[in-house]
Amino acid sequence: MTTVPEIDLSDPELLHDPAAVYGRARERAPVARLVAPGFGPMWAVTRHAEARAMLADPRFGNSAASYPRLDVPEQCRPYLRTMQEMDGPEHQRLRRLSAPAFTARRAAAFRPVVTRIVERLLDDVADLLADGPADLLEHFAGPLPVHVVCALLGVPDEARPAWLVHGRAVAAGNGPAFTAAVPAIIDGAREVAPHVADLFGDGLTEQERVTQVWHLVLAGQTPTNLIANAVAALLEEPSRAALLRAEPDLLPGAVEELTRWCGPQLLTIPRYVHRPADLAGVTVNPGEPVTVAIVAANRDPRVFPDPERLDLRSTAAGAHLGYAHGPHFCLGAPLARVQAEVALGALLARFPDLALSSSGALAGVAARRVPDPGTWRLAALPVTAGDAAGPT
Repeated sequence: MTTVPEIDLSDPELLHDPAAVYGRARERAPVARLVAPGFGPMWAVTRHAEARAMLADPRFGNSAASYPRLDVPEQCRPYLRTMQEMDGPEHQRLRRLSAPAFTARRAAAFRPVVTRIVERLLDDVADLLADGPADLLEHFAGPLPVHVVCALLGVPDEARPAWLVHGRAVAAGNGPAFTAAVPAIIDGAREVAPHVADLFGDGLTEQERVTQVWHLVLAGQTPTNLIANAVAALLEEPSRAALLRAEPDLLPGAVEELTRWCGPQLLTIPRYVHRPADLAGVTVNPGEPVTVAIVAANRDPRVFPDPERLDLRSTAAGAHLGYAHGPHFCLGAPLARVQAEVALGALLARFPDLALSSSGALAGVAARRVPDPGTWRLAALPVTAGDAAGPT
């Protein structure tokens, strides 16, 4: 029988360095038990092969129990059950209708739009940096995915400020601000849903189309924390940023490696079984949640050579589980990759002397993480720069 290590999600060490805590558990066993005050235990798969197997195993499925129930007005509730909660034929139908909008080819075709958005945001960042430190999380990584989603959905310019506010609430994770934003997000989804039939296909009902739009707003914020984490990692050791400036062709592979090494999602959405099932030597019973510790699987030495090192030339990083695996592999992964590539490339080219802020009111914030056991994210990303180059 597998000896299962136990991990306390409120442990300060876990919140400070989840890769180390989960890494120790991974080397003890392929499964760990997660506990926290006021939180029922949850199984976590820690090794890459076992994680891929579980995520592709139809016995382990998403359900309404996978998500916290939101206290929102009754008129919002029909739209809360998104494709992520579904499995089997129902999930397959919605995914089949939505998938064509999020292929790698469509994302590549959308790249010029992303580039224009990035350049406009960097113009604003340059103005801020002329007067001192600027917070790249607030002024660049945060608004970028919202602008991209708005462009994808055809949200008019005058409506975008409200969407930016809601996007910040989503990127910050579950909490009062997020719950309060949900009705407005759904109202916005209702407004644009009639105009996005070409995006999601004409096989969706009106309710399903609104649900897909609001789900896109939720899932579409992932690049915020990925880009912020990536920028922090590149600037912590300036030689990393210098390498990508000198060899921009490395960017696609570097984005995969950065996703592996400092991706924001620490845990996958919990799965459940309908009958007792074996999970790497552990019996999981109905009602017991199972997750993947992505942070552990993405540093599994059984798959990644020298996994604790950020290697921007890595050829193995594409095996990461940053976008999950199996039936619920993230549909928006191609668009997230394009955003990260364009954002990092343009930022590094535009500001050759970009550095983490080390003085003033924002000093040290870049090194301070939000104590969130589910998401590896920054509270702020203050940077400074010398004379900025012109637009690229």
